[in-house]
Amino acid sequence: MKKDASASDETVSGDAAPTAKLTLPTLTAMVVGSMVGAGVFSLPRRFAQETGVAGALIAWAVAGFGMLMLAFVFQTLAVRRPDLDAGVYAYAKAGFGEYLGFFSAFGYWASACVGNVTYWVLIMSTVGALAPALGDGDTALAIVLSSAGLWGFFLLVRRGVKEATAINRIVTVAKLVPILVFVLLALFLFEPSVFADNFAGADYAGSLFDQVRGTMLATVFVFLGVEGASVYSRHAKRREDVGRATVLGFLSVFAIFASVTIVSYGVLPMGEIAQLRQPSMAGVLEAAVGTWGQVFVSVGLIVSVLGAYLAWTLMAAEVLFVAAKDRDMPRFLGRSSGDDVPVPALLLTTALSQVVLVVTAFSGDAFNFALDLTSALSLIPFLLAAGFAVKIALRPRQEEVRGRTTRRDLVVAVLATLYTAFLLYAAGLKFVLVSFIVYAPATLLFAQTRREQNRRLFSPGEAVICAVSVAGAVLGVVALVAGWIEL
Repeated sequence: MKKDASASDETVSGDAAPTAKLTLPTLTAMVVGSMVGAGVFSLPRRFAQETGVAGALIAWAVAGFGMLMLAFVFQTLAVRRPDLDAGVYAYAKAGFGEYLGFFSAFGYWASACVGNVTYWVLIMSTVGALAPALGDGDTALAIVLSSAGLWGFFLLVRRGVKEATAINRIVTVAKLVPILVFVLLALFLFEPSVFADNFAGADYAGSLFDQVRGTMLATVFVFLGVEGASVYSRHAKRREDVGRATVLGFLSVFAIFASVTIVSYGVLPMGEIAQLRQPSMAGVLEAAVGTWGQVFVSVGLIVSVLGAYLAWTLMAAEVLFVAAKDRDMPRFLGRSSGDDVPVPALLLTTALSQVVLVVTAFSGDAFNFALDLTSALSLIPFLLAAGFAVKIALRPRQEEVRGRTTRRDLVVAVLATLYTAFLLYAAGLKFVLVSFIVYAPATLLFAQTRREQNRRLFSPGEAVICAVSVAGAVLGVVALVAGWIEL
């Protein structure tokens, strides 16, 4: 029997729930808000642990070029396939079938959930400089307080998309101020001799190639969110704004990230930067101007991270919701409230973040492990999206594709695909195996979806993909138990 409207404020996908319409500035703010989060405040130490100035310049050139290609891919796909919502997931499904599309949706969602945990760990680590009971963000007290934050944000986003995106616009502006002040102060206090000593790298750094490779997952993490406008495309007032917001947001944050990294090498020897407590940006500024610099950056970090957490929570829930609407996730995830909030998807997102938050207590370095796992989980969705752009460029006459394919489209798509494949290599076997451990159990949700539709569980090709993912997960578990890899 159908529920009376007064009995519940939820509507199933397909009902006439109002849809918020977002403008270009708001979409751009969501892209910037998604990318400028915990990662930028950890860049000085993360880079100094791997490379000197020369390697950093090369790493940012590679990462900037590769991610710009991905940004162009999302811009092109938003225009060429305007029928596809929730970008990353939808592109994988359209290009490579339902099962890989499902994996893309789940992997992107899981990446966002793990990334959200890094935010709370870093907040607690920041406050832990004053309250030792919080440690590095992985003590029992830190986990309890972080859990309260998780569920507090759930209640905030539950109130409605318009309210959440309005807050995100304000936070995006507020959190850029301390980052820009850091760059300006570091430039003013820049010591050329220190910078020159840091140019080639320290004794602990390997070859230049290894130095650059060691920074790649960090650059992926800070650039996660470049697809933010694409993920939230169903709310755009004008479809073309999705691509414009993607490129505008990327170019803005690329300049910020590269500047934060490079100017730090002119303040302290890289060996000292590598030993700083996270957030290392605060330590660099403290060394330059005193205690007030650490406090200033720490406050900015908390504002920044909370804003990024809000944006990522919105995007993660959106991916599950649209996947369920397209009948690629269980039906219960396709429900939304009268305020256009996908409540069940939001609840599941918060629940997984809670589980991962507890797991961080058993990790040797909770922040860095969660950061690298976040990056690794996102690579498969990015690779599939870039591969889909290649398919469109090679076969442009499909009736769903709008506009005319140019040689530029093909070149950009191929370069984005090669860059993403290189990132998988740079991630290393450890994070590939751990990613399989996360991906393989997700097949249970896929099986539930097929059962709801009275469909065959797997096609022959899908069965092969499932077997590979399960084998990878088993190998990953064995490697963890045997001590070959560690969390």
